[in-house]
Amino acid sequence: MPPGGGGNGNRTTVIAVVAAVAVVAAAVVTGVVLLGEDDEGGPTRAAGKETSAPPSPTPEEPSASASPTENPRGGSVDGAEPTIPGWKVVTNPKYGTAFDVPPEWEVKSPGLSISFTDDKDKPLISMSGPAYFKSGWCGKNSILGAAGTRGANGASKTGPEAENVAAAWVFGGYDQKETGTFKVSEAAPFTATSGLKGSVSVATVTGVKKEDKCDTDGKSIAFAFKNANGDFAVWSLFTSKGVKDELPEATVKRILGTVRLAG
Repeated sequence: MPPGGGGNGNRTTVIAVVAAVAVVAAAVVTGVVLLGEDDEGGPTRAAGKETSAPPSPTPEEPSASASPTENPRGGSVDGAEPTIPGWKVVTNPKYGTAFDVPPEWEVKSPGLSISFTDDKDKPLISMSGPAYFKSGWCGKNSILGAAGTRGANGASKTGPEAENVAAAWVFGGYDQKETGTFKVSEAAPFTATSGLKGSVSVATVTGVKKEDKCDTDGKSIAFAFKNANGDFAVWSLFTSKGVKDELPEATVKRILGTVRLAG
């Protein structure tokens, strides 16, 4: 789970605490690492078991660059069209999913994975087939938020998985030093407009110590469900909280409602 480096490494304590409390959503991203394969890193089990220290973007690759090197693997879902007129459709053939984003978002390659990493460049939480919200928001190598899908190997229920993923994004992306207050909502049943059923959890971290102009509080939302193959998958979105260009909650909910199975 990526943006800024540093921290005390006590991720187990943080996420365990985060997963225990109640919440609302949020997140910033200045350190997303681009992975060269369509394979999500990081745990799908309880986030509290992650013990790695805070992320540090690899210097060779831009963090959440506005024009990252994309892995073309994955292709597209034939005939995929947005369900909201004027929006863009985002497909992920690997998991057989799709969702829509507003026209100003950047839809990246289905084969591209992005991840927040620890100080040893180990992926802590990732997603593939992402769409970016406001690339270059705080400098060339930054994005204000992103949404995408990941697998959930080892998951047994959608509720805990949604909570773990939501918590992991705000911790890894916004406050690995544990300077702020984390909140994670208990997962609730959710049915998308398409009829896809699963569980949703939102997470926030507020009061983050601002050591850099790009440091912000954060929020995230995760929707866990089973795809057409009966495998668990998780759609998630993270973005900054409390900033001028903050992604409105109404837009977050509208994007969430478009998540569906495809292909």
